[in-house]
Amino acid sequence: MPRILLIDDDAQLGPPLAAYFARFDMGLTCALRPSEGLALLRAAPRQGGFDAAILDVMLPEMDGFELCRTIRKESGIPVIMLTARGDVMDRVVGLELGADDYVPKPFEPRELVARVQTVLRRRTAGAPAPTRLEFDGLVIDPTTRTVLRQGQHLDLTSTEFDLLHLLARDAGKVFTRDDILNHLRGHEAELYTRAVDIVVSRLRKKLEPLDAIKTLRNAGYSLALARVQPAANGSTTA
Repeated sequence: MPRILLIDDDAQLGPPLAAYFARFDMGLTCALRPSEGLALLRAAPRQGGFDAAILDVMLPEMDGFELCRTIRKESGIPVIMLTARGDVMDRVVGLELGADDYVPKPFEPRELVARVQTVLRRRTAGAPAPTRLEFDGLVIDPTTRTVLRQGQHLDLTSTEFDLLHLLARDAGKVFTRDDILNHLRGHEAELYTRAVDIVVSRLRKKLEPLDAIKTLRNAGYSLALARVQPAANGSTTA
């Protein structure tokens, strides 16, 4: 059963939402304050871990943006943000900080469940037969969803990993924004074009000093690293 963490200071929201999530075989744990939620996240690996987090933007102690930033320093867990404000820029800021999706308040519980199911599905989706992909300075393992850059482990969000895996599965191919959007579904429609640019920019920065992602003006993006293949003795060859 997937475990979801909700951090929202509305004490009336959590219990009925937890009951609703249980109908879809998901466990929802509720925290009223960011400090409580962070403590649960940090303790969670010893108890099986959380599979996704839902953050309200308006919180005591720190707002949802700062909370998302703090979580992103420690974890690549999928994050969905809730906002009572209709400001598109709030959603853009959340995406820039590493959120995977946004749901405006008030929301229908079924919509929130569907968004959570989508980010969880993206986290487990991939090629029909997951294969370790190795490039010059970069190793991508879709089975464990881990990435090594020059031997160093990278902390990527689920959206960043999905984008990198998409580009890597067909390195050199130019993927248009529409191609990427069709693969990374879930964001608000008015954010689609901006969201792609944000995720690409964030991923490109994490991959530095590798010059990994090439931009083709008015066309799209491609992975610009040389593929290497494992040799018989366990080493790799170009």
